[in-house]
Amino acid sequence: QVTQMSGLEFMQGILDGRLPGPPIGAQLGYTLHEVSEGRAVFRGTPEFSMTNPMGTVHGGWYGTLLDSAMACAVMTAVPKGSAYTTLEYKINILRSIPLGTTVDCVGVIDHVGRSTGVAHGEIRGVTDGKLYATGSTTCKKR
Repeated sequence: QVTQMSGLEFMQGILDGRLPGPPIGAQLGYTLHEVSEGRAVFRGTPEFSMTNPMGTVHGGWYGTLLDSAMACAVMTAVPKGSAYTTLEYKINILRSIPLGTTVDCVGVIDHVGRSTGVAHGEIRGVTDGKLYATGSTTCKKR
């Protein structure tokens, strides 16, 4: 079924519930919140189960959330019958997200060509507007 849709149609299917969301989102407490051409927004709230030994939100949570948003933004520009995979990503954690704080992670494409896509992203608090982390990615079409 996925190969019969464009990347944007696929992402819209997840958003409106016609297609299942990624299982990792359920495990890590985030869901697809918005999607449009060249842009994907995931919303999540880190809880105690997402902390490192020091009791702060684990860097892997930031990375997974940014990877999801940035790569799904690239997916919105992929034509029917194509898919992508993350080739590499980088994140910068600017401040710790307080536990229980709901954040939006916005991914936006910078370039999508024949074989690769590049995007950037940021994590911001929904109510406080604070910038918590930024990232960039390169995805490879397959």
